[in-house]
Amino acid sequence: MKVKLKKTKPGQKTITFNKGGLHESTNTPQGQPIPASKKEAALAGAYGSKAKKQALFAKNVLVGRG
Repeated sequence: MKVKLKKTKPGQKTITFNKGGLHESTNTPQGQPIPASKKEAALAGAYGSKAKKQALFAKNVLVGRG
C-alpha cells in the first residue's frame, strides 16, 4: 500500500513509500513491532541493500510521524 507524506516546508517534495516494506524485508509479521536487533541488522545491510535503505528511511524520515 502506497503512503504519501505531506510537505512540511515550502518547496519540499511529497514523499511516497510502501507501508510495511521494512516488515516484509525483515520477515516480521505486520502489526508487530520490529525488534531492535533486526533494525540494527537491516541498517548494517544484513537483509540486503533494499532493507538497508528502508531502515535508514524509517530512522531518519519517519521518526515522530504518526
